[in-house]
Amino acid sequence: MSPEAVLQLGRNALEMTLILCGPVLLFGLVAGLSVAIFQALTQINEMTLVFIPKIAATGLALVLFGPWMLQKLVNYTTALFESIPGVTR
Repeated sequence: MSPEAVLQLGRNALEMTLILCGPVLLFGLVAGLSVAIFQALTQINEMTLVFIPKIAATGLALVLFGPWMLQKLVNYTTALFESIPGVTR
C-alpha cells in the first residue's frame, strides 16, 4: 500500500468526520450564541443556563439530520470495505 493511498484514506476519513459533525456543531453553536446574546442583553450571569438549549439544539439536529448522517456513514463504510481488495493487492 503506497503512502499516497494511506493519506487519501485518512483524508477521506477526516472529511467524513467533518461532514457528519458539522450540522450538530452548527446547531449547538447557534443555540449557545443565542443564549449568550440573551444573557448579555438581560445581564443574567447564570452559567448553567446555556446547557439546556445546547442539549435541545443538539438533540434536534440529531433528529433532523440523523437519517442523512447514517446514510452517509453507511455509504462511506460500504465504499471503504469494497476498496479493501484494491488497496491491499
